[in-house]
Amino acid sequence: QLRALLLELGHAIAQGDAQLIQAIPEILEDAENDLTHRFRFSIQLTFRRFIGTIEEVKLIEEKLREIVKQDPICTRLQALEGVGPVCAILMKIALGNTTHFKNGREAAACLGLTPVQHSSGGKEKIGSISKVIGNKKLRSALYKGALAVVCQLEKRESRSQKDIWLRELTVRRGKKIAAIALANKTVRTAFALLKHDAEYQPQLLVA
Repeated sequence: QLRALLLELGHAIAQGDAQLIQAIPEILEDAENDLTHRFRFSIQLTFRRFIGTIEEVKLIEEKLREIVKQDPICTRLQALEGVGPVCAILMKIALGNTTHFKNGREAAACLGLTPVQHSSGGKEKIGSISKVIGNKKLRSALYKGALAVVCQLEKRESRSQKDIWLRELTVRRGKKIAAIALANKTVRTAFALLKHDAEYQPQLLVA
């Protein structure tokens, strides 16, 4: 809302909280721009609420990290590539009762991490990932974490068999497809870990 209001008056602000936090005070302190006193007051009030919300989110995230550290299941899930505290607790909630799914593939499908299939003339066509079905919040967290792993992999050497698989897939299909594939694999692996009460052991490359 702050960006939209200021953009209408010719003040464009880049995306990201840090850019917004830096830009707003500079705009308000500029006495030579065309902002009226009442408009400045409204922007300042909204900006204070935004800063307050940011601080509240930080407090919630700190409490969440404390909860995750004390939870053995979340600790095990965070060993998976691209899984942080938020993603771990969301997966625990979604996959905690493994009897709800026959296998990891069904769990991934339920969360919306498998391609949609279309049938026409007796032929099946594999489509894209649906953005409507499944657990959208968890799917988003898994995708973001997986995409971060894909991007980091460009800057370092492969350490495991999964790294090699992911690097080859990225070259063939691109980062976004590779991230979805990793998110799918993460759910399947998480399901197996929870079902068998096991620890994650990646297949490391022999030096």
